[in-house]
Amino acid sequence: MNEIFAGLQEAFRLIFTLDSDLIEITLRSLQVSVTALLIASALALPLGTWLAIRRFRYRRFAIVVLNALMGLPPVVVGLMVYLLFSRSGPFGVMGLLFTPTAMIVAQVIIITPLIASITHQAMRELWSEYHDLLISLNTTSLQRITALIRDGRRTLMTASLAGFGRGIGEVGAIMIVGGNIDHVTRVLTTAIALETGKGDFALALGLGFVLIALTLLINFAIHSLSRTERDGTW
Repeated sequence: MNEIFAGLQEAFRLIFTLDSDLIEITLRSLQVSVTALLIASALALPLGTWLAIRRFRYRRFAIVVLNALMGLPPVVVGLMVYLLFSRSGPFGVMGLLFTPTAMIVAQVIIITPLIASITHQAMRELWSEYHDLLISLNTTSLQRITALIRDGRRTLMTASLAGFGRGIGEVGAIMIVGGNIDHVTRVLTTAIALETGKGDFALALGLGFVLIALTLLINFAIHSLSRTERDGTW
């Protein structure tokens, strides 16, 4: 019990003194996850909106596949990215394995289906309201997608934040493609796993508290945006 209290005390000391290792790991986590979020949102928001307004032969199948990809095991994604960027893989010559870039690619693959699926659900409802107006104005598909994204931006921001929350808490795929290399690819989740295994509970707890704080901030932001959207105060 004394060991736990000592670990907690040391963890808070590391946080309040802005320990250099803790800050470095936190900033790298934010760098990887925010970059992955921006790329995934740029892909997923138009895709989800396009699926909501476009009718084509295999549309239902595409939606089913998209929803299924939301549950894609992260370790499988990590394995796929590892094989692509390994020396014998098609992109091995780029030397991206065990770099933040490989970690970003893995996170993009993981969170893009999530953001796209939430976007599709939201835009489908919005499209039912705007359908007649946009059709009567003889708008193009691009104009319709742009109009819906602009009008539903608060809901789409919620979708993006949900993707960010999943990305920053990912460990399996990140461990595989990043290698948890000190000062290179070590992020919050992989560092917590490593320090716990080493028995350094102080740093592990400090990193854990930072991750919990980031997760809470994300959830508060999602709740605030969702409530604002319902109340129509923005």
